[in-house]
Amino acid sequence: QVQLVESGGGVVQAGDSLRLSCAVSGGTFSNYAMGWFRQAPGKEREFVAATSRSGGSRSYADSVKGRFTISRDNAKNTVTLQMNSLKPEDTAVYYCAAYRTTTVARVFSGGYDYWGQGTQVTVSS
Repeated sequence: QVQLVESGGGVVQAGDSLRLSCAVSGGTFSNYAMGWFRQAPGKEREFVAATSRSGGSRSYADSVKGRFTISRDNAKNTVTLQMNSLKPEDTAVYYCAAYRTTTVARVFSGGYDYWGQGTQVTVSS
């Protein structure tokens, strides 16, 4: 069973940066495309960013493009989300997710197979 554990959330001020990490165990990490999602209070969970199995392809939601960067380390079984220039509207629980695929270069914005428990990010104005 694949397990995902997020870390790095916290309370910051607008304009600050945070780096979220997701450690993956229980499977062959390089067989999974990875993604980050978030859910704000009273809202549905939404796509934030995704990376392909190889890490060579990436995709971002328009709301975070230019501010967030997703990356992965297949040797360490981790995926990170570097978040810069944070805004109050970025406040949410952030989830890491894994998508098992045979396609090395493709990214996915939905249909993920495994999810972490989430980490809270709060951005104050």
